[in-house]
Amino acid sequence: MNFDILIIGAGPAGLNAARVAAHAGARVGIVDDNALPGGQIWRQGPQHRPAGRAREAIEALAKLPNVSHMSGTRVVQATGARQLLVEDAACGYTVDYGKLIVATGARERFLPYPGWTLPGVTGAGGLQALVKGGMPVRGERIVIAGTGPLLWAAAVTAREHGAHVAAIVEQAPPHAVRQFAAGLVATPAKLVQALRMRFDLRATPYLCGAHVMAAGGETQVTHVRVRTGSGEMRIDCDRLACAFGLVPNTLVGAALGCGIDESQGVAAIAVDDVQATSLPDVYAAGECTGVGGMELAAVEGRIAAHAALGEDAQARALFAQRARYRRFAGRMHEAFALDPQLRTLAAPDTVLCRCEDVRFGDAAQYRSWRDAKLQTRCGMGPCQGKICGEAAAFCFGWPRNGQRPPFSPARIGTLLEVEGAA
Repeated sequence: MNFDILIIGAGPAGLNAARVAAHAGARVGIVDDNALPGGQIWRQGPQHRPAGRAREAIEALAKLPNVSHMSGTRVVQATGARQLLVEDAACGYTVDYGKLIVATGARERFLPYPGWTLPGVTGAGGLQALVKGGMPVRGERIVIAGTGPLLWAAAVTAREHGAHVAAIVEQAPPHAVRQFAAGLVATPAKLVQALRMRFDLRATPYLCGAHVMAAGGETQVTHVRVRTGSGEMRIDCDRLACAFGLVPNTLVGAALGCGIDESQGVAAIAVDDVQATSLPDVYAAGECTGVGGMELAAVEGRIAAHAALGEDAQARALFAQRARYRRFAGRMHEAFALDPQLRTLAAPDTVLCRCEDVRFGDAAQYRSWRDAKLQTRCGMGPCQGKICGEAAAFCFGWPRNGQRPPFSPARIGTLLEVEGAA
């Protein structure tokens, strides 16, 4: 398969980039590991068909004959210049491209605490994905904890499906949350969205300056212990959705050799004014370049596509819109910055690396990923440190752990395609 422009990711950034490129007449390919387009924020499911801007973007692309969707497909590795090895449910194959737009989005950041591996404990975004995928939650008591606007979105989704949201636990202090809310007047669409969610959840306790200390239960989470400014409290629940914000998903971009920017405290793919990376003909857009919300991702996708097509004037015409949403992102990161005391949530016997069952106290003895891997196998399981890597970076100050190909478990037959491609 050969495309003028190949896009990795079918969220708001990828879909908007594909729409611009396709309307210009380019042959466009979209690789996405979900069964249906939309990414996490526009995730589809049995009872969740696309609506609003999501429906418009998805239906517009479905009508274009020069767009190929490779859904349920994962990038396994780069096999050469302008070529990727991918795998779907049936087979592995190579895809060639002229220009590449990386729109791989973000993933949740998990921090270890006692009980975080109990059944019934997920991330906030993970809860959303499960519910939209058809998991029943009607009548269940759910605590949603961590930080950032995603907590509210997850709570609304759970409530709409009949769950009782026992509490939203936000680690940011009250004054920071109030300041962020006041700043929403600069982005009216965000303000309306926030007011609607706050109204829907008006009866739900919202605890600011608080965080989960531990999840309790024998074979399933049954309660959580929460530290607040005035002490501790116990909240009984059937599920806990807890994650501490989002971090850019840089795996593919970094493996290709794109420059990485860590100036904001997280690793993100470095881009210039037109979303170009440090590699020729490779662009990046959306939350893999920095978490900022759906609107920012969408406009960055359009800019990247215009730049890839050589339409510099059209790209620059979108700069003001992008700047407005980048200012929103800056206010969000400032308000919901992680409290340093979260580094001490884990007990020495708390699991850090879930793949290899490495305890927090065992990993804490070492000064780097290299030492920890040699002595404990920390980060050497199937996820290659995607979960414990970000936790170790925050808790221990270790440099982030880069992954090697294959990026995810793949069939032997797929890996043999590398030799065939060569």
